[in-house]
Amino acid sequence: MPLCRACHDHTYAFDRARSYAVYEGALVHAVLLLKFEPIFPLGEWFADRLAQTIESHPRDFSADVVIPVPLHPKRERARGYNQAGLIARPLAKKLHLPYRPILLVRTRPRPEKELLSVAERWESVRGAFATQIGTRVDNLRVLLVDDVMTTGATLDACTRALRDAGAKEVIGLTVARAVRNSHPQHGFSTRDT
Repeated sequence: MPLCRACHDHTYAFDRARSYAVYEGALVHAVLLLKFEPIFPLGEWFADRLAQTIESHPRDFSADVVIPVPLHPKRERARGYNQAGLIARPLAKKLHLPYRPILLVRTRPRPEKELLSVAERWESVRGAFATQIGTRVDNLRVLLVDDVMTTGATLDACTRALRDAGAKEVIGLTVARAVRNSHPQHGFSTRDT
């Protein structure tokens, strides 16, 4: 499978990232539904699709642990759950890997602004993640799971925190990948990520 330009140019800190599908059509509605309702069967369905993605590319996925991209604690308390966790937990079970949501935390909340430019997206997550004090990720190969990869900024920021803590390899895995609008004035909605 061909690499995107940023991956080809080694812009990202993660080793590689894959997505089940493009973020469009019915998949947009399903992802948004999971963001606002803790629908466990939908999380399991997404986990099944990600397991199929791994089976299609087995050499790309060698991991020791599965970690969901974390929400800021205030946001998770308000929502009552982390949608990435609803996907990552059943995926870890299917892969017979440890599920460790406590290894990574979001230390800074996302901006309230709904529409962010690409630059604003990157700035909003720079330094916003850290490993939990007292946890160890030394030499671990991490499978980092999220619902949507829009710019790659969130996966990149999480990876930098994990690498700073000694992670050996980080592979991003998302249900969907947004296709960027080619018009330079358009940004991405944070509501969709």
